[in-house]
Amino acid sequence: MKSVGLLADALGPGGLRSISGGPAWPSDVADDHTPVEFSAAFAAGETPILRTIVEPTAISPSRAANTAAALAALDRMRHRENLDTRRFDAVRDLFLPEQSERDFTFWYSLVFRADEAPAVKVYFNPEVRGEAAAEELVREGLDRTGFAAAFPVLRTHAVTRPDLDRYSFFALDLVEQQRARVKVYISHHAADVTDVTRAAKAARGVDVDRLPDFCLLTGGSTGTFDKRPLISSYTFLDGDAEAPSGYSLYVPIRDYVADDEEARRRVLAVMAKYDLDPTQFDDALRTIARRPLDEGVGLIAHVSLRMGRPRPGITVYLSSEAHDVASPRSISLAG
Repeated sequence: MKSVGLLADALGPGGLRSISGGPAWPSDVADDHTPVEFSAAFAAGETPILRTIVEPTAISPSRAANTAAALAALDRMRHRENLDTRRFDAVRDLFLPEQSERDFTFWYSLVFRADEAPAVKVYFNPEVRGEAAAEELVREGLDRTGFAAAFPVLRTHAVTRPDLDRYSFFALDLVEQQRARVKVYISHHAADVTDVTRAAKAARGVDVDRLPDFCLLTGGSTGTFDKRPLISSYTFLDGDAEAPSGYSLYVPIRDYVADDEEARRRVLAVMAKYDLDPTQFDDALRTIARRPLDEGVGLIAHVSLRMGRPRPGITVYLSSEAHDVASPRSISLAG
């Protein structure tokens, strides 16, 4: 299948390594360092979209070797998948320095839609030159991709707490510019609903009143989320001159439940609120789960609420647990 070949390309030569013996590289894609995470994006009346986040690795992984493997994968995919890499080329020198200060340099997201060719997205690390340089890299990245005027609105609404609001990802769709997205992700450590509501106001036409219920349904609280951080993402589309037109909030649900059975119930509650077919989610969960849901936590990793353009809905992120399963907690950590 073409999708399998694309996944093999994106994984790089390290993808041929057996999973026995544990991970060869401490990938941050998943908690157990598996360099793959799956997600399913749901929208009312539409067929779900399957996504796979992948960190390419080398046979002998290192920061430099993995970056080289990822670039080699891009060369292969560029020709076979007819990718548009102009924006990638415009920011490459920003986010891929010769000496990276972080293990994560860039990942791929492979997007599979029914009756369409797969799409490819790239995630860069704004902290690749260190945390202090992250904001300037994001600012310059938006400038080079045509969205310089929108940077101040992010700075005003989303990065207001020193050391607690941090730039996490800078992402690009490798498709023609008319429908390509540029996305900026910001992690909000020790945040509450007030913080993410303020952050969401950076985007145009977003109903921020949805956020308290979403936080309550997924995280069990509208108080402080003091485990893994809440994450905002901003979507820039062609024509977004002064502000993004899409906003998503990601809740790391695995940190705020006792086990995956509780996480499943919370996801179903969210889907009911937004009139989404729960069988589609359960089908996806059954496909990937290899254990009873109450015997571990982390299979259901994140849940996101997508608002604004281009496609509002819910996305659920699923871990493969190829290397490890986290034990369930005796009680939920929500409060």
